[in-house]
Amino acid sequence: MAAVVDPGACTGCETCVDACPAAAITMEDGKAKVDADLCVDCGTCVDECPAGAISLE
Repeated sequence: MAAVVDPGACTGCETCVDACPAAAITMEDGKAKVDADLCVDCGTCVDECPAGAISLE
């Protein structure tokens, strides 16, 4: 399981980038992108995303 970003819902605020304890989230073309190999499935980004654009799948 890893965090997945809905690029249509992502506003590019970078809140998830700052919140991720594993540094698994970067920005690409103004949208958050999760590196599944680095993601530790903690759900912090899901809780912190103000747009609700991230889910654990």
